[in-house]
Amino acid sequence: MAEAAVAEKNLGNEAYKKKDFATAHSHYDKAIQLDPNNITFYTNKAAAYFEESKYDECIEWCQKAVDVGRETRADYKLISKAMARAGSAFQKKGDLNEAVNWYGKAVSEHRDPELVKKVKELEKELKDLEAKAYVNPELAQKEKEQGNEFFKKGDFPNAMRHYNEAVRRDPDNAVLYSNRAACFMKLMEFQRALEDCDACIKRDPKFIKGYIRKGAALAAKREWSLAERAYQDALQIDPQNAEAMEGLVSCRKNNDEDPSKARERALNDPEVQRILSDPGMRLILEQMSNDPGAVKEHLQNPEIFAKLMKLRDAGVIMMR
Repeated sequence: MAEAAVAEKNLGNEAYKKKDFATAHSHYDKAIQLDPNNITFYTNKAAAYFEESKYDECIEWCQKAVDVGRETRADYKLISKAMARAGSAFQKKGDLNEAVNWYGKAVSEHRDPELVKKVKELEKELKDLEAKAYVNPELAQKEKEQGNEFFKKGDFPNAMRHYNEAVRRDPDNAVLYSNRAACFMKLMEFQRALEDCDACIKRDPKFIKGYIRKGAALAAKREWSLAERAYQDALQIDPQNAEAMEGLVSCRKNNDEDPSKARERALNDPEVQRILSDPGMRLILEQMSNDPGAVKEHLQNPEIFAKLMKLRDAGVIMMR
């Protein structure tokens, strides 16, 4: 009986390879009739449905395979395979939540590295889609306005609550990060204010308030040289900006750090060390020192641009 069932399964596999799925199903059905306790016959039939893009049928037979596997104490790898195929079918249907659910079940049965990787990628995709679906610039504007009202009243925790929601609703809006940075400054959270200033500048390099508030955050941390550069960047956008000029004068007045010590401190920064130890970046820096015009080409690459700006801000290289 078992040999006859396997023979039918093999005939089904031959038809499957030829994409003759009707014939494949016929042989798989006969194999199941002869030996209803073999999980492989069910997963093979599910695979045929998957190739036919009949995903509901595929899922149904994957579930049957799992049930049979549980009853017969089948190898956990075979049960995991059936669960993973159900996950793939749900993914094809666009039901990412169920896909993650079934992939997760499969991983719990057998921790296959490729499947673990797929789960992580799908979870990230699902998270990105949920964040994208949450985006609503109109609601973000209302949240910002409410935050501004609380800010004016000096109620900074409530202002922060609305600014946070505004950022979630419109994460590419540079102004929102600038507003939240101002709120962080009032709450004396200078590092978080600095992070928001960088996020603001990344989204809109011409938005002057991002640089001015970055200068203020750095000055609050007494990082005078870096604050100076932020105000200088602001003046590159608007040479007559009074706030930037006042900030620059204040930094120069208060900056009592020895230049050599400032450079030593910068070189001890782990991120600066990583950049300088990168052979590719060393080659670029050498090229720039021999051919100053080469900098324009490298600035077109966002990743290299960010690294060069980090080196410039740390005082390791000079750039305008």
